[in-house]
Order: sequence, then C-alpha cells, then structure tokens
Amino acid sequence: MLEKEEIFSKVLRAGRRTYFFDVRATKADDYYITITESKKFTEEDGSFHFKKHKIYLYKEDFAAFSEILEEMTSYVLNHKGEEVISERHQKDFKKEFYTEKATAETTATASFTDIDFDDI
Repeated sequence: MLEKEEIFSKVLRAGRRTYFFDVRATKADDYYITITESKKFTEEDGSFHFKKHKIYLYKEDFAAFSEILEEMTSYVLNHKGEEVISERHQKDFKKEFYTEKATAETTATASFTDIDFDDI
C-alpha cells in the first residue's frame, strides 16, 4: 500500500522515541491517520539505526479508539499518578545504580572495624 503525502502532521519527541501523527488520504481521497513510533538504537561502534512501528487508524474507528485511549490513560493516571516511577528511562540510570550500590556497601562496611593484616 503506497502512502500519499502527509496532509497534516505533528511530531512528539520523547527521549529515544519519536511519535509521528500524520493525516493521509486514501485513493478515494478519504482521510485516515497513521501513528508511527520511531525508536533510535545506538550500536557499540557509535552507529545507530531506527526501528519503526506504524498504526493505521481509519475514520470508522476514531470514536472507539479515542474512547478506549481516554479510558486507559485515565486508569493509569488515577492508579499511579503522573509521576514517572521507572528509573530505567533516565539517561544516567546505571550511574545512579552503581553510586547507590557503592554508598550502601560503604555504609555496610563502615560498621565493621578496619583491621590490617599486619594487626593480626
């Protein structure tokens, strides 16, 4: 299925992910929406590639899609609030993990007496 030019577009950049919302036209010149998630992956050598996932949303599904999306987002916000809990989404997650681990180990070993081999 060949896609025509976008008629109307919006972009949402969210960290490593970018969401593209595009209004397109069918061959019969009716409109539909595509939602594309593009996620950047960086290789060890510094090169990168993108993985894309696309949803096609047609007018006959707009109302139901919108209703369910609103219901799902409300459910999440009502049960977990707006604060992002997952630390994995933070750029320095590993650094914080190791810093916390080192601090915990230092605190744990500080409660013991430091004895050199020569003291025995």
